[in-house]
Amino acid sequence: MAGPECCVPAPPCQHACTGSEESFGPFFSYLSHPSSATPTAAVILVSDVFGFESPLLRKLADKIASSLGYLVVVPDYFNKDPFSASARVPVEEWKKTHEPMDFVEGTISIVETLKNKGIFSTGAVGFCWGAKVVVELAKRDYLKVAVLCHPSFASVDDFKDVKTPIAILAAETDRFSPPDVVMQYQEILESRNEVQSFVKIYPGTSHGWVIRYNIDDAREVEKAEEAHDNIFEWLKMYLW
Repeated sequence: MAGPECCVPAPPCQHACTGSEESFGPFFSYLSHPSSATPTAAVILVSDVFGFESPLLRKLADKIASSLGYLVVVPDYFNKDPFSASARVPVEEWKKTHEPMDFVEGTISIVETLKNKGIFSTGAVGFCWGAKVVVELAKRDYLKVAVLCHPSFASVDDFKDVKTPIAILAAETDRFSPPDVVMQYQEILESRNEVQSFVKIYPGTSHGWVIRYNIDDAREVEKAEEAHDNIFEWLKMYLW
């Protein structure tokens, strides 16, 4: 499910990226490298509809790499064709050729590429559109940890099959994953003692707040950084 909230881009932001763009597995990707020449863990960031070039997404990638020491991979799932709010093509039309399920196998290939490079501990963080890709991987044995931020497309049934430790970071105002639906996700996860989970609804936030905040609004920055801290804490518990 997607609609107006899902398709509102972040306010303008300039970020001096420390990573680089290069081919990685089946996708051209933004890679943010840690200071260690031989990282033992990696994180895949699966973007929202605005794609891998979003400045605040890359800023988060750089922050994870520098703070946690993980290699961070941000794939270009859309082949330089992300949704554009200013384009004449409606998002519903764009979605027909950009369904999350079509990119699950490609993401598995990224995990395999990491293994070939000696990195066997991989987590993934999905935002809006990307959350569906991540929850599908969390049903299998490819990830050590998963995080879903303001998810779209996920269903209640998805969480009945999750095998991977999973965190859900949800907005207080979100018609794609409203709090009552998120609480259903939580109820299912809490009933499954074999799966570690963390679910949090952030007061005063709306869909997209984790990577589409206004950097000039102190309150929005604070809310985003709270979510970032929780992401970091969850990743550190399972990646080494």
